[in-house]
Amino acid sequence: MLYLFNCSLLTTYTMPTRLLIAFCLPCLSLFTACRLEQETHSRQRQSPDEIFGQLFEAVQQKAIFADSKTFVDCTPLFPPDTILARYNARHQQSDFDLKAFVLEHFQLPHQYASGFNSDTSRSVARHIEALWPVLTRNPDSASQAGSLIPLPFPYIVPGGRFGEVYYWDSYFTMLGLQVAGRMDMVRHMADNFAFLIDSIGFIPNGNRTYYLGRSQPPFYAMIIRLIEESDGKAKAAQYLPQLEKEYAFWMHGQDNLSADTPDFRRVVRMPDGAILNRYWDDFPRPRPESHREDVLTAQRSARESKAVFTDLRAGAESGWDFSSRWLLDPQDLATIHTTDFIPVDLNALLFHLESIIADYAGHTGDSAKAEQFQQLAAKRNKALMTYCWNENAGFFFDYDFVRRQQSTVFSLAAMYPLFFQMANEQQAAACANIIQRDFLKPGGLVTTLLNTGQQWDAPNGWAPLQWISIQGLNHYGHKELASDIRSRWIALNEKVYRNTGKMVEKYNVTDLSLDAGGGEYPVQDGFGWSNGVLLKLLATQ
Repeated sequence: MLYLFNCSLLTTYTMPTRLLIAFCLPCLSLFTACRLEQETHSRQRQSPDEIFGQLFEAVQQKAIFADSKTFVDCTPLFPPDTILARYNARHQQSDFDLKAFVLEHFQLPHQYASGFNSDTSRSVARHIEALWPVLTRNPDSASQAGSLIPLPFPYIVPGGRFGEVYYWDSYFTMLGLQVAGRMDMVRHMADNFAFLIDSIGFIPNGNRTYYLGRSQPPFYAMIIRLIEESDGKAKAAQYLPQLEKEYAFWMHGQDNLSADTPDFRRVVRMPDGAILNRYWDDFPRPRPESHREDVLTAQRSARESKAVFTDLRAGAESGWDFSSRWLLDPQDLATIHTTDFIPVDLNALLFHLESIIADYAGHTGDSAKAEQFQQLAAKRNKALMTYCWNENAGFFFDYDFVRRQQSTVFSLAAMYPLFFQMANEQQAAACANIIQRDFLKPGGLVTTLLNTGQQWDAPNGWAPLQWISIQGLNHYGHKELASDIRSRWIALNEKVYRNTGKMVEKYNVTDLSLDAGGGEYPVQDGFGWSNGVLLKLLATQ
């Protein structure tokens, strides 16, 4: 409650009281201004579904745009209260046109790289070089309207429907920026992520307000490693506070776990007392960018809608949205139960984060912290081997801690322990055999062995997983297989580029007569991480 004083009443008080009130009035004015600024800031951090309520619901349920993400990325042309007042006054009229109303009151999002005119007579590397400025967003205005969270430095977006920065995409995009000599952009993007960690507490899925319930696979330590390779460890270690804050985000609630309360948000206490992690999202409601689709999925499920929404959102935090990895019935998205799993990839990434914090703490002279995080990394490595390695299958699997059993889905997430050199030689050799026998296809590696219609399953291949697998195999001396995968992936990327003039988000690695893969939404062109990984592979023999 704000209290406003009538200055004429000052004469009714004694002199000391009058002086006190006179002194406090400027403070009250400042407090009022700060409160208003906080309310504005709070509104800016709200998701479009929270701001626009019934209007949002009508737009998404009636599917006036082919892509549910379109509306949540629109920029309001008027204050939200004005738009809502006009909607409430008009929407029940018989001649009301909802789409016309939206187009009158909102600016449609820019489609990055869509429609970019390619010259296929030049090399694919030259094509990607020409795309960097097309995919660049300049620093955002602090007063940016709409769902975009403004960032202070330039950044690269993936392209197509993705006109904002994406967390784990960015590491693979940066591999190409590194090859292209664009370390300035790598530093800008690392500093944008530091800004998000410091101002929000974590790196969200993307810099949109509707992503504030979740993060993505924690690659920030790998991003800082790129800076270390260029600028040295002393420079990289300056990001230690942000790395620790990210770790705290993922580990929040671990001290409150017990045998009776084994899971909370992203942390899980295993039966032997080990602490591992899962994917999560803090908002048990439909994703605003996929509202209609999530509602329909929940309606087909026998479970409580809030639980389905949480698992869909957790699947989005994993980056694998969606995959048979997360489904009880591989052919039915309504059986998703992402939050029941201890994922191989997530825990390998957090092992690396613990290791990097230990390394940088030691470099800065904090030996106690270095020892603490070395022990945490060692414990996680041991726990991952206990719960995710299958000796009989010779492969790593996600672990369902609710059912106390390993998943049976073979996926390229199994290559993360090789990428981070957590596996022993025998484990790596067993994984390499399965990769060569089952995953290797004419165009590279298939994501899983199941063809479900989900985009993170067969027959699709994705650039980040090719890179993780190739590097993981190289770490253990399986260079011939790694080279074979590299050659097939490069050839497929170049073929699609020659046929279409585009780099795309994902590829069909099984049927080379097709130009790209399918999935949850139309194939996007641009495309950040495909560009980055291809450039890195072309530069890496």
